[in-house]
Amino acid sequence: MHIGIQESPEPKGDPTSGGEPIRTGTVWSAVAHIIAAVIGAGVLSLAWSTAQLGWIGGPVALLCFAVVTYVSVSLLALCYRSPDPITGRRNPSYMDAVGSYLGRKRRMMCGLLQYGLMYGTCVAYVITTSTSMGAIKRSNCYHKEGHGANCDYGDTAFMVVYGVIEILMSLIPNFHGMAWVSIVAAIMSFGYASIGLGLGFATVVENRVVKGSITGIATKTTTKKVWLTFQALGDISFAYPYALIVLEIQDTLKSPPAEYRTMNKASLVGIIITTFFYVCSGCFGYAAFGSDTPGNLLTGFGFYEPYWLVDVANACIVVHLVGGYQIYSQPIYAFVENWLAQIVPQTRFVTKSYALKLPSMPVLQLNLARICVRIAYVASTVGVAILFPYFNEVVGILGAVTFWPLAIYFPVEMYLVQGKIRPWTKKWICLETFSVICSFVSIVGLIGSIEGMISAKLH
Repeated sequence: MHIGIQESPEPKGDPTSGGEPIRTGTVWSAVAHIIAAVIGAGVLSLAWSTAQLGWIGGPVALLCFAVVTYVSVSLLALCYRSPDPITGRRNPSYMDAVGSYLGRKRRMMCGLLQYGLMYGTCVAYVITTSTSMGAIKRSNCYHKEGHGANCDYGDTAFMVVYGVIEILMSLIPNFHGMAWVSIVAAIMSFGYASIGLGLGFATVVENRVVKGSITGIATKTTTKKVWLTFQALGDISFAYPYALIVLEIQDTLKSPPAEYRTMNKASLVGIIITTFFYVCSGCFGYAAFGSDTPGNLLTGFGFYEPYWLVDVANACIVVHLVGGYQIYSQPIYAFVENWLAQIVPQTRFVTKSYALKLPSMPVLQLNLARICVRIAYVASTVGVAILFPYFNEVVGILGAVTFWPLAIYFPVEMYLVQGKIRPWTKKWICLETFSVICSFVSIVGLIGSIEGMISAKLH
């Protein structure tokens, strides 16, 4: 066995493309990235969201958000190159595209929101993963001791363990080395989404009744019902969060054909697949539990048996979110590391890499600045998660704050500039109306989620 560490320069990309990485992505690798990014923590709260909105409002809201997401992603995919979507200059990140089309000020605004949502998503993943780890332990305890046993365990230790795993995973240098991570994560997401769907369906069959109502869960006051409805909309908006990494995914695709064509195909396939799981998970979960639908379908212990299947589902969540965390972290890592390279370009701490060769493993390129940045980032997300371990409320706030500006406003405005669409034309009015309606949804979702977090904190 031989383990070698030696100093080496940063790996080079395609020599014909100015040192950029070789782009080999296809429709199916993009679909894997999309599914790994979309089916995440948000899917676990959809049964609860459906329960708040009822049998009409819940499914309709899920389908509407799917359509809105596809429209916004299609607009955004056209902005990968500027000014022409086929022959223009590449915009490998969301911020680059906004800067090219809308200027420096809005580029900075976009970056603040984009990286804020990515960071918040990672915090939500820490909360979700620790909850799933704890759920495995509680599931075995309930199986042995009975459903009334005291099987409560703290989540802090699980958060720390997850943080250590993410630090190791952060040795992957960039998005171009993550295709296998996304494929594994996508398989895991199918696994736990299918188990949740199956358990919900089996419970409905066992109960021989479809629970729930047209108006959703009844509350003591109309005001409380409004708050919960708003929060449910925020949770659903978080379930379709991948608009902010569309261009990073698109930057991995080979051409020809034009990248936006491949991305549109991948988005359509990915959204159809995820929406199917979303609608089924939300509806079967609500049908199984009605007014008792838990906030997190697989960790709220609506399901106790078969305990081993619940364990498998939660294990799938853990493995999936290990990969999902990296998908949302890599753009932040790249931004910070590029910034360091610009302000201290001659420092060995930033520029020198060391090749680590492990048995039967590809060579890893270790950079001290990269390691320090990523350890600090992971540690901070774990720390915030320990301070604010409120799953539904955190998910709702994240979705509501960023849904309109990142998924709607910037794609619409960039498309208007690219297409040279004049104000007050029919297309301009339709797109701006679409944007205004979505901004209202984002505002009410934020209000409901903040009220929910305040209530959770007080209780």
